[in-house]
Amino acid sequence: MFGVRIHGRGGQGVVTAAELLSVAAFDEGRHAQAFPTFGSERTGAPVVSFCRIDDRPIRVREPIAEPDALIVQDPTLLHQVDLFSGLGANAYVLINSSRGIAELGLAELSGRFRRERLLTVPATALAREHVGRPLPNAVLLGGFAALAGVVSIDAVAAAIRGRFPGPVGEANVAGAEAAGGYVRGEVGGLVGA
Repeated sequence: MFGVRIHGRGGQGVVTAAELLSVAAFDEGRHAQAFPTFGSERTGAPVVSFCRIDDRPIRVREPIAEPDALIVQDPTLLHQVDLFSGLGANAYVLINSSRGIAELGLAELSGRFRRERLLTVPATALAREHVGRPLPNAVLLGGFAALAGVVSIDAVAAAIRGRFPGPVGEANVAGAEAAGGYVRGEVGGLVGA
C-alpha cells in the first residue's frame, strides 16, 4: 500500500488534492482512499489530508503515520509543524516553493532522503500562470505524478477534468502538466549529475 500525506492550509484545496489523487488511482484500476483530518478550522489553519493507493481493497481507516510520500502545499508550515515525522529514507517529498531545499532551511534533509526524491516545485507560481489564482493543489499533483510514478499524469488530468469541467479544469491540467515537466527536468538533472 502506498500512503500519501498532504499538508497545507484551509482554503488551499488540501482535501481536494487527496480526492483527485484517489480518483486518478481508481481510474487506473487501483483501489484508493482519501480523507482529511481537521476540525472546524478557519481558512488559513493547518490541514492534513491523506490518500492510500493499493492493488487490493483497503480496509484500514486511520491517518497515515508513516507515509511513502509527503506533499507540502504551504511552505510556511515547514518550521511550524513536524511535517517529516514518520517518513522513511525512501519517501518522496514534494514541497511547493520556488526556493530550493537549502534556501528553505532544510539542508539537513538532503542527507536523510534520497536527493532525487526530495524536490521543490514552484506550484503557486505555475498556478498563477495557468489558472490565474494561487491554488497549488492540482498543479502539485502533476509534479507528484512525475516524481513518484504512482499515478500517471494522464490519470491526474482526467481526475481534474472530471472534477472541474471546462476552462477551469483545462487551466488546472495545464498547470499540472507544467509541474510534471518541471519535476522531470529536476529529477533528470539530479540523476544525471
